[in-house]
Amino acid sequence: MLWSMAVISLVAGAIYIFIPHDDSKSPVKRVDYRVELLTARRAAAYPVVAPEGLAKAWKPTSVRFDGAAGDSWHLGFLDPSGEYVAVKQSTAKPVKFIEEATQRAVRTKATEKIGGQTWHRYEGQTYDALVREDKGATTVVAGTASFGQLTEMAQALKTS
Repeated sequence: MLWSMAVISLVAGAIYIFIPHDDSKSPVKRVDYRVELLTARRAAAYPVVAPEGLAKAWKPTSVRFDGAAGDSWHLGFLDPSGEYVAVKQSTAKPVKFIEEATQRAVRTKATEKIGGQTWHRYEGQTYDALVREDKGATTVVAGTASFGQLTEMAQALKTS
């Protein structure tokens, strides 16, 4: 019995050493969001945003549009350092939508001018966020990334 345990340990060690593995790679797959973006832009009651010109290191990981739920648009990314950043838009009531999209982050007094528009900063235990309320829709850029990365995403957002 001792002999068989030694053989099993030796085989397991050899497998670990000789089978290639890379723990640094993210198991999250890159998604192509172009079709959903075109659909959302045709169907939504507001100008749907998506980033343009971000570095290839920004990895799109999730996308959804739900016309029945306040024309809700969601586009999720991992930033170059692996932190999560989401772009969300909706025609739902701003207070409820912002609370959900920011994971209950709290509005601060700080604002940022990005692309000629005023964004309000929100800070939370789970997500920090930048929020812009436009006529008819609210846009949220939220996630675990730094405000610098959230700002970079907000700067990249375009409607066409």
